[in-house]
Order: sequence, then structure tokens, then C-alpha cells
Amino acid sequence: MAVLENEFLKVAISAKGAQLTSVYNKATQTEHLWQADPNIWPWHAPNLFPVVGALINDELLVDGKTYPMQRHGFARQSEFIILECDEVHAAFSLPNSEKTSHVYPYKFDFQVLYTLIENALRVIYKMINHDKKTIYFSVGGHPGFNVPFNAGENYEDYYIEFEIAEKLETHSITPEGFFGGETHEVPASGNRLYLTKHLFDNDALVFKNLKSREVCIKSDKHEQSVSVEFPHFNYLGIWAKSGADFVCIEPWLGCADTAGKHVDISEKEDIQKLKPGHVFEAAFYIGV
Repeated sequence: MAVLENEFLKVAISAKGAQLTSVYNKATQTEHLWQADPNIWPWHAPNLFPVVGALINDELLVDGKTYPMQRHGFARQSEFIILECDEVHAAFSLPNSEKTSHVYPYKFDFQVLYTLIENALRVIYKMINHDKKTIYFSVGGHPGFNVPFNAGENYEDYYIEFEIAEKLETHSITPEGFFGGETHEVPASGNRLYLTKHLFDNDALVFKNLKSREVCIKSDKHEQSVSVEFPHFNYLGIWAKSGADFVCIEPWLGCADTAGKHVDISEKEDIQKLKPGHVFEAAFYIGV
């Protein structure tokens, strides 16, 4: 476990999955991260790698061979090495191993780097290619935030504020977790998407064409907020367990398979490509 702290925030991160377990706002004495109720959703903020979303038959296809791969990949279930940790920075590493080679046939080092910067937490995903061939992968964040923030408030008092007022077109997901090829518009009020307990009855809202690169969780009742800025991520998922008191803001590079299309990893939608010896980095920010 690593604990970071400055005058604004106190953050805790577990070595398992390099997963955030607490984002505590010291000024308001508010725990903003969902506390992983096992009866509702047993995660805080899983890191998704080397796939995002579901794969057909739970199999990853690489160069004509299939490998077993669970939804959202294996990083969230893996024990990371803590490379370094001080008061405001921690670095976690998941290198390839004999175990990973059975499900993902590449030599790599996947790292998650956390840094407190005043009232924000920067999260960097770093991928190092140690192989002699090009590596393909997807990566994404899945932090869940408590809603409401305070006792005595209602879920419906809150909304997601987009950086820009735009058409919110979501891509429908089948009950098996695949894209079905259909889209529909999500009703919004200007740049506000109001939260309701039934907003996610049909799974996550997945936006692939947003102009916004920042969203905020806000309330009509007070000035507190949580922001997620994702300058390097193409897709955004917003999800909650139907009826639960949280919402996940999920920046993605990559996504689930499309129903009926089991393609090689190199042909997956929004797949990331990394040449031998090269290093990839992408960051998002959680602010209060």
C-alpha cells in the first residue's frame, strides 16, 4: 500500500492492481472514491490492461493463436511492484512474466504512475516495449466516485458537466458486453447530463466522438465537485451499477469487441501500437 498526501488530498493505492483505494478531500473531509462494497461493485478504480471491455469467447486473438483473457484484462487482478514512493508520488510496475505469457504473448513493462499536484491527482499509464516485435494493447481507467458526496443528499441532485455542450451519442452494448452496432442520443440539458438511478439500466454510456476532454461531477445543492480530465484518451465510458450510489468516469484507449467480429488484436478498435524499444504514456487527472 502507498499513501500520498499534500495539503489538499490524501490518496491511498494498493499494490494489487495498482488500484486507487481512497481519494480523500481534506478541506471538506470527504471520501470521494467508492469504497468497493462487495455486495454492489467490489472495486474502487481498476486499471484496465491489456484490453478494455469484453472479448468474444473471452479470448484474445494474436497472430492466429487464441489466449484466454477476461473482461478488462489481467492488470486489475495482478500484484504490482512498487518501484518508488514518496509523499506525493508513487510508481507501480507490472512486467511480463511466465504467467502473463500464457495470456498475452509479449515482453513488456506496464506501469501506473501517481502524482499529487495541488488539488489534483495525475495518473499516467506507461507501457515499455521490451520485445523484438510490435506490441498491441488497450488501456483505460475505471474510477468510481461516491454520489452523493454528503449525507442527506439525493443521487438525482447530481449531474455530469461536460466541458463543451455537444450531442451525446452513446454506442449500445449487448447483454454479453459487446457493441451491437446501434447508437442513440442521450438527452442532456445543455452541457449537463443529470444522474438518475435508471440512467445505466442498459449498461455503460460509451462516447466515442466527444469534443470535451474534461467532465465534472457536480450538484445543484452546493459548490463541491470532482473533475476528470482526459486529454490523451479517445473514448469515455460513464457507468454505475443500476441503483447504486456511485458513478464511474472511464477514460479509454480501446474498447470491447463488436458482436460477431472476433478480430486479431492488431485490428481491434482504437488499439494502441508500440514499436520495439518504444515507450507509451497517457495521462488523466482527478481533481477536487
